[in-house]
Order: sequence, then structure tokens, then C-alpha cells
Amino acid sequence: MSKYDLDTLCVQGGYTPGNGEPRQIPIVQSTTFRYATSEDMGKLFDLEASGYFYTRLQNPTNDYVAAKICELEGGTAAMLTSSGQAANFFALFNIACAGDHLVCSSSIYGGTFNLISVTMARMGIETTFVRPDCTWEELDAAFRPNTKAVFGETIANPALTVLDIELYAKAAHAHGVPLIVDNTFATPVNCRPFEWGADIVTHSTTKYMDGHGVAVGGAIVDSGRFDWMAHADKFPGLCTPDDSYHGITYAQRFGQEGAFITKCTAQLMRDLGSIQSPQHAFYLNLGLESLHVRMARHCENGQAVAEYLAKHPKIAAVRFCGLPGDPYYALAQKYLPKGSCGVVSFEIKGGREAASAFMKHLKIAAIETHVADARTCCLNPATSTHRQMSDEQLAAAGIPPGMVRMSCGLEHATDLIADIEQALKAVK
Repeated sequence: MSKYDLDTLCVQGGYTPGNGEPRQIPIVQSTTFRYATSEDMGKLFDLEASGYFYTRLQNPTNDYVAAKICELEGGTAAMLTSSGQAANFFALFNIACAGDHLVCSSSIYGGTFNLISVTMARMGIETTFVRPDCTWEELDAAFRPNTKAVFGETIANPALTVLDIELYAKAAHAHGVPLIVDNTFATPVNCRPFEWGADIVTHSTTKYMDGHGVAVGGAIVDSGRFDWMAHADKFPGLCTPDDSYHGITYAQRFGQEGAFITKCTAQLMRDLGSIQSPQHAFYLNLGLESLHVRMARHCENGQAVAEYLAKHPKIAAVRFCGLPGDPYYALAQKYLPKGSCGVVSFEIKGGREAASAFMKHLKIAAIETHVADARTCCLNPATSTHRQMSDEQLAAAGIPPGMVRMSCGLEHATDLIADIEQALKAVK
């Protein structure tokens, strides 16, 4: 259905029922699948036939929803995971192992920063972090002979920096590695990173794609454009025989369009099992059907709140790339011309104590470890999602102690602004 407009794909992509089949994506709530002969099942284990045998690897419901996200991003293959964290880990670990190196933007979600800088470091994978708006020379100098991937976020959570996707893609390709972009905040409604040179896209589908705070999940989408065999020495996992699957070489058997996702499913999902449940995939699809409508309202509310805060005397700084004075405004006009997201980050004068007092007095907006919901929510990253980071790391990520990350929901903008106004009055 890729010939259709993105709005239509949100509603109908990924699944076309046949005559007499369910109009809605069916929930296949089964761990296993029956086969008539051992030979039939054996072909699935040898990756010689497509089908299902155990939901830990694949499930029809999940595949329908993954196919929709794949169409929305303009990719060739996709898979769902149990969370956005799992999606980022799988995407990186699928091509990097002990002794390898990554290049990563320093301005990323705190949980992803810990995953890469701590957990993956314990696994023997080193990372060089660079500023999101670094120069070409700084970015180029970060690469090593054993670098396997570059990673960044389209719109960083919560610093709201905008990644120069073309620059990062150019650097990655100059060194023969793919660019992996977490597109959670922008969603394919507002940015499709593949159109700017990215090779792999990840999502925390828990956020805008679900949009209602009911189902944790993640997704990985492959553009199908990175030529793994052209860099076979860098990616032996994709370009040499896999003994655990009878000597299959993924890049040869499944080509550029399917090698990455097939290996990620056949190896990582098989061994680590971070599968999204079919029930959660069903909920996710309900959110996707209205994604194109909801994103416009989120962006509208975010813009209104950002413009109000930018004029308030108790606010030290506002970060929202839709504001003309924002340092990432020009990049946003390039990559996000339809809008960015509904998240506004702002620094209240008075630091952590002022931020705490402000949030305590909010009536509509709730303090939650969540973002990109139909309901407005907020938190202070320095004392929550980024609590494990040092002051130096917080500064590198662009997160001052008094920052509040507010995710503007689908309520009316005037009510949100009135709620913010009364809460700011309580800040002394």
C-alpha cells in the first residue's frame, strides 16, 4: 500500500483482509502453531519457508502491525519488540559485539544513554559520544577502525535538540557503517529519516504511536539500502555463515532488504525473547490509526505552550524547535516542516526546588515517567529519567537541573496555559 498517502497508511497499512476475513487486525493470542508434519516445521527452523511456530520469534498480529510501521517509515522490513529500549539494544547489538565501537550523539534519552554507556560497555562495546550539533571535523574524528554504527535521536528526549540527519548519515557512510535513528518523538508523520540518509529507524511505540499510555512496545525498521556485503569485513554476523542456522549467510540469502531484520529476529529475538505481546500490538495499531490526526494537535498545543512560556518572567529558557529563536529552528524547518512534537522543555528560575514547586501545583498536567500521551504530563529529568547521570553528563546532554519536560496532550491549549500560569504563581 506504499502508493497511498501517509494518512491512509496510518488507517489501513499493513493489513488487507481477504474475503470473509476479520476487518480489524486479529489478535492471535497463541504461543504455538500446529503443523501437519515435522518436515513442514523443519523448513521454518531452517529459514527455508515463512510462517509461525513460536510467538517468541514471530506472531501474525505483530507482523501486521510491524508491516504498517514499515510502510509509514518507507522501509523494507520491520519487527516489533517489547519496548523502545529493547528496540535500540537489538538494533545496535545486531551489528556490534565485544571489541567493537559506536559513535553516538550525547543528547539522547537517559535510559538509552545508560544502556549504551554502562550496560553495553560491560559487554565490551565502547562508545564515543559527540555533541548533536558538532562540526564535521569533530564527528569524523570520533570514528575508529572498529566502529560499527552511528546512533542519534531525531528529536532528543528531553533536550529537544534536532539531529542533523544528513550530516550524521554522510559521516557514517564515509566510514562504511549505518546510521541508526530513534524517531520516537517525530514519528513518520513529521519526519522520515530514511529520506535523509538514515539506514535503520527505531521507535518506542509506547509514546505517540500508542498515544494512550496503555501498551509498552518498540519497533525496528530497516531501509533496505545499506549494502552489508560491500562492507563484509565490518559485519561478519550478516556476511558470514551463521552456524546456529545451518550456515546461512543473511546478507546473501535475504539481501539488503531483509538481512538485518531476519538476523535480528532469528538470533536476538530467539535468544533474548523481548517480544511484544499480540494484545499490545493490537492496542498499538489502534493508536496508529489516529496518529496522523493526533500529531497535528500535539504540535499545535506544544507551539502554543512554548510561545507562552518564552514570554514568562519566571522562565529562564524554553526549548522547542518550533520557536524562531531556538538554536535548532533552522534544522527543524528542514527536517520537520510540518511540526516536531508536543513536548516542550523549559528551565524555571530557581533550579530543582522551583521545578518541584511548579509541578506540585499543576492540576491538569500530571507528574509521570511518561511522555507523548493523549493526557498532558511532565517531570523534572534531572531527578527522574536522567537521575543516574552526573552533572557533567547532564550538561553534555543539555539538561539543566531546573528543567521541566512537559508533554502537551490533546486538551485545549487555553486550559493547558491557564494551568501552567496558576502553577507558576506558586513558585516563589
